[in-house]
Amino acid sequence: MKKIVLFLISVLFFGALYAQESPQADTLGVKVYFRKGYSILEPAYRDNGARLDAFAAQLEALQRDTLIRVKRIRVAGTASPEGTAQLNERLAENRAKNIIAWFGERFSFPGISFDVHAEGIDWAGLAALVESSEMPYRDEVLNILYNTPEWVIRDGKVVDGRKRQLGMLRGGRAWWYMAEHFFPQLWSGGMHLSCEIERRILPQLQPEPEPAPEAELAEEPGCESVQTPDPVIGQTSAPEPAAEIAEQPAVSERTPFYMSLKTNLLYDAALVPNIGAEFYVGRGWSLGGNWMYAWWKSDKRHNYWRIYGGELDVRRYFGRRAAEKPLTGHHVGLYGQMLTYDFERGGKGCLGGKPGGTLWDKMSWGVGLEYGYALPIGRRLNLDFGIGIGYLGGEYWEYKPVDNHYVWQATKQRHWFGPTKAEVSLVWLIGSGNINQKGGKR
Repeated sequence: MKKIVLFLISVLFFGALYAQESPQADTLGVKVYFRKGYSILEPAYRDNGARLDAFAAQLEALQRDTLIRVKRIRVAGTASPEGTAQLNERLAENRAKNIIAWFGERFSFPGISFDVHAEGIDWAGLAALVESSEMPYRDEVLNILYNTPEWVIRDGKVVDGRKRQLGMLRGGRAWWYMAEHFFPQLWSGGMHLSCEIERRILPQLQPEPEPAPEAELAEEPGCESVQTPDPVIGQTSAPEPAAEIAEQPAVSERTPFYMSLKTNLLYDAALVPNIGAEFYVGRGWSLGGNWMYAWWKSDKRHNYWRIYGGELDVRRYFGRRAAEKPLTGHHVGLYGQMLTYDFERGGKGCLGGKPGGTLWDKMSWGVGLEYGYALPIGRRLNLDFGIGIGYLGGEYWEYKPVDNHYVWQATKQRHWFGPTKAEVSLVWLIGSGNINQKGGKR
């Protein structure tokens, strides 16, 4: 009998030495908010920066715990049903990547990997919002969300879908209600970072003669509190439910400020110094203005190169890059010009405007349509290529230099239809968050 007891004690001792509890998964989460249709991360928008700082502080606290091993951080991007499926997928992916880029530039967590998940439209989030609401036609909306596929395909063609049925329901009234009350929560709260935590239980090498009282780990902020096992081998207490970081109340939203200063390198190469500014006013629209001034002359050689004037334009940005970052990508616009000039290279000269007058004295003027593309080349630098076609008109004088005098030859009216603007501008981006991601993507 004594030998049997000793054998059982040995089995228990060596079994405890190599035994290990199964890993338990905790989650630590934080939401990051974005503006509609954009993937740029604005730290000041809805207190994103403070929320991410708090997340990093809690992550550091977890790493100091010797019983916890942080494996990876999962970054999931989502979007609302607005927009095309391709655009929503790109938005979701770029939102996730931009969070990782912003987070990685400010914090260092060696050994932790980041997983990007582009989940596209957050249908589950929308269903949860509708479920907990008292919106009109609630049951009909839920029936579509739960029972209609995202795409209905017949003979290889898309013939219907969840989004279309929601848009058609009750003449669109249900859709517009959700667009006002629910969709902003999907594109504003589409990010969720979670760290998977592996908590391993160290074995008790020697059994105690009497059970010791339970010892609990101090609960860490924003993370599930998991109890340690009793000293008696094989007994563990049940973990408490996981708790995520309490979402901070939304702060008052401030309209972001995006602007740029630029110079047209083509004009600079022609010895015409110039400067321009552009202001983003939202929804892809911008207002801009440019000014140029050159007053070069050599009376002895009858050489004049004089021009000054300005331009005002309104632009509409569009395309993938424009959806990701203001003042970037394809753009079309309408512009108006006014200028005066005096060109003469030793022969017949041409003067636009009243001789001896100012810009406002019979200046030349023009209007036109432009197309261009703004390409990121640095963190706060773009190259903006553009061309404008329109009308340039106004009165001008022809003259000849004779015996140190300028003899008038004729007064004419200019009526020019064709290219009136060419642009290769170096653009400096100004404003909080008005930066390009590495590689030109944002």
